[in-house]
Amino acid sequence: MTSSSTSSVFSALAPYGWDEAWADAFAPYESEGLLPGRVVRVDRGQCDLVTAEGMMRADTAFVTPPDPMRVLCTGDWAVVEPAGNPRYVRTYLPRRTAFVRSTSSKRSEGQILAANVDHAIVAVSLAVELDLGRIERFLALAWESGAQPVVVLTKADLVPDAVTLAHLVQDVETTAPGVPVLTVSALDGEGLDVLVAVVSGGTTVLLGQSGAGKSTLANVLIGEDVMTVQAARDADGKGRHTTTTRNLLALPGGGVLIDTPGLRGVGLWDAETGVGQVFSEIEALAAQCRFHDCAHESEPGCAVLAAIDSGELPERRLESYRKLIRENQRIVAKTDARLRSEIRKEWKKRGAEGKAAMEAKRGSRR
Repeated sequence: MTSSSTSSVFSALAPYGWDEAWADAFAPYESEGLLPGRVVRVDRGQCDLVTAEGMMRADTAFVTPPDPMRVLCTGDWAVVEPAGNPRYVRTYLPRRTAFVRSTSSKRSEGQILAANVDHAIVAVSLAVELDLGRIERFLALAWESGAQPVVVLTKADLVPDAVTLAHLVQDVETTAPGVPVLTVSALDGEGLDVLVAVVSGGTTVLLGQSGAGKSTLANVLIGEDVMTVQAARDADGKGRHTTTTRNLLALPGGGVLIDTPGLRGVGLWDAETGVGQVFSEIEALAAQCRFHDCAHESEPGCAVLAAIDSGELPERRLESYRKLIRENQRIVAKTDARLRSEIRKEWKKRGAEGKAAMEAKRGSRR
């Protein structure tokens, strides 16, 4: 590219997150006359991209490998042909971050939800009872991606009592150590100024269940009704999948927003680091246990159980931690024979210990 064309690329793509580092990554493709573009939407083997030449439609056949973890997704920076009918995406630049969840496939494949994200907003509706376990799942997904999560409690106008609202916020803050928790109301504008400040830099993805108010938030942040909004069901507060594809949009105040369809299933995918971050207080306590391999069940000198007995740690947190750790181990074990073997050995060891304890107990009764 000439200096003038490089300048035009920067001016056109900077609002979508283009920077010097992306330009350096794209440099090897410049001599081929290829164009950089950010993926706005992917559907049916094609994608929409924003480029220095405007919005383009391109075929993704060249970047549709058998591995679903390597398919093109919203948020990717793609390398696209400047002309052709159809026009093709050749490849995409190495991702800085990636949101991955497990699919319902029996092969336990991972599914890329969004790429190159800086902030992850976990939208949670206050119109229904808080599901703290689900919030923990979303946070594990967010932390594992490499992005900074933010929990946004939507529809705050439905909780007019300040004391009740404060208790709900406190419950979520306990569930989300180290994560900002914001309350917002699209109806009266409460908390939106803080949210706008959060999303004004970098790329933000909106995550949450259907009915959490993601599309309403997107419309407020964008300043116009670009996302269709439907009312949640009165019975359970669930929505009806208003958003059916992942869409990337530049925000008027700076920054980029990716809205996602409501996620009913939030399966973990090799998210050990993310789970550890969500339950950082448990991992800190575990480091004080007498035994380094303490399972926090009945071992003497267990700092985690001591914290539960003293009321410092809610028992629900430990149960949720165990559940997500087990789930993550199962996912990883399906693709890691060595870990499968280690888990089987651990199960056999615990089984033998339990059997020995039962026999000892029977012996003491004789």
